[in-house]
Parts: sequence; structure tokens; C-alpha cells
Amino acid sequence: MKQWNIYLMLVFVMFVWGANLPILKYLVTIVPPVTLTAFRVLSSGFVVLLILWQMKLLRKPTKQEWKYILLGALTNVVAHHYFLNIGLSITSGTHGGLILGTGPMLTAISAAIILKYFPTRIQWLGLLLGLAGVSVSILVGGGESNGANIGDFYVLLAILAQVLSYMVVSKAAKTLDPRLLTAYMMLVGAPVLIAISFVQEPGGFSKFGETTPYFWGLFLASAIICTAIGHLMYNYAVGKAGATKAAIFMNLNPLFSMLLSAIFLSEILNIRHFIGLFLIVAGVILGSGAAEDMWKKRQKSKIS
Repeated sequence: MKQWNIYLMLVFVMFVWGANLPILKYLVTIVPPVTLTAFRVLSSGFVVLLILWQMKLLRKPTKQEWKYILLGALTNVVAHHYFLNIGLSITSGTHGGLILGTGPMLTAISAAIILKYFPTRIQWLGLLLGLAGVSVSILVGGGESNGANIGDFYVLLAILAQVLSYMVVSKAAKTLDPRLLTAYMMLVGAPVLIAISFVQEPGGFSKFGETTPYFWGLFLASAIICTAIGHLMYNYAVGKAGATKAAIFMNLNPLFSMLLSAIFLSEILNIRHFIGLFLIVAGVILGSGAAEDMWKKRQKSKIS
């Protein structure tokens, strides 16, 4: 696939993921968060499996590939979705989107460390700016969903788990199609989440019987478009473009999350949110290495 097609795909994924936050914020007010995410991920896994079956991409993984699948399921599915939904049941969609905006920076730094390429001074500056952006957005101010709370911490754990999973996807993509990896991770991780939901939220499943058609419309949109197709496309892009380059586009995620949370959840945006967003985006550009690449290209063009 051509590079610009990969970029368009990533922009689309960031939009649906940005939309997914206010959707989840609404859904977890009706069905307990772990129960909701368990059955949402299970539904997504079957959808991805059906898509890949139609594309004739299904095959049995090797023993080595199963190791990546299990590790990816624990990080990308169980830990990420568990902490994200628990966090969103406590904090605001705006805060959740801003914290998830640190993903590109954390991915770039983690990839460099895991691959034994240590971050440059500029990348460390990007890391500090990104953390400052999160701090400004969360720690400044008071009132409902302003100020630090455990929900923000859970969302941060969710993005850290997701970042680790991208390292797994990058390594697994050398032999296993990332789209097939996505399906197996969801189908392995969902039963684990279901087991956790039965222990942590007994009776949570019965809440599905008290829902409305509007709830099910949003549930299916989240499961099919945001989770199934979104993760399918993003993991495919990670396999083609690499974790760091694909992660650069995640700076669009907090922008879409903030705007859509303000529109659909009537969450109020103030100056500290925009300051935080600016610092996070600056951190993304510096931390991902994009600024250094642009500077080097500009210097080469001047010499030539």
C-alpha cells in the first residue's frame, strides 16, 4: 500500500478513536465498565475474524507467534481496555483524551529504549513537555473532573499498556499479519476480561437487559468501527510504517476527543486544556523525532 494511503488510514483511525472516548464515557454510565469492555472487545474480535475470513487471511499461528499473541492480548486488550474503561467511569472524556495524547511520545521513547537506541536531548525535552501538558490539564483547577484523581491515573496506565503492546505488534509483524494478530489478541483477551467482570462486577451482565436501542447503536459503533476496524487498521499501519512513525498521528487523538467530548457530552473546555494540548503536541513532535528529521532534511536541501 502507498505511504499516503497509510497516512489517510491513520487519520481516520485517530478520528474514530477520538469519537470512541465520549461514546465510552456515556456507555459506562449504563453498564459497569469492565463488563462493558469485556463484551465489546469480544464482539470486536468476532467482527475482525469475520473480516479476515472473507479476506482469506486466516491461518494457525506458530508457537513463537502465540507468545506475541498472548503478550499482546495481556497488554493491548486486557490491561489497556480494563484501565481505560475504569478510568473513563471516573474522569472526564476531555481528560482521558489529553492523557491518551501522550501516546506518540511514550511510544517513540519506549521504542528507542527497547531497540537500544537511547533518546536524544531533544526527545527528552519532548518527553518533559508532554508530561507538563498532562500536568497542566489535570492538576490545575478545581471542581468536578478537574484536579488529579484516580481516574486520570487509570487512563495513564491504559496508554502505557497500549504503548508496550505496539512494541509487541512491531516484532510480531515480521512473520504474522498485524490484522490477524489483532483478531487473535481480542479473542484471547476478551475471555480474561469477562472472567474479571464476573468477579469485580457481579450482576453487571444483567444491566444489558435494561438498555435502549440508542445504547445498542453506540455499543455496536464502538465495537465494530472504533475497536474492530480501528485496531485492525492501526495495527496494520504499525506493521507497515513502524510503531514510532504511526504513533506520530496519535497527536490528533486528543484534538478529536476534546472537540467531540465538548459537543456530545457538553464538557467545558478552558484555557488550561488548550495549553495542555499545545504542550502535548509539542512533546509529540520533539519526542517522536519528527522535528529532528525535518531539521536534517532542511539542512541537506540547503547544502544541495
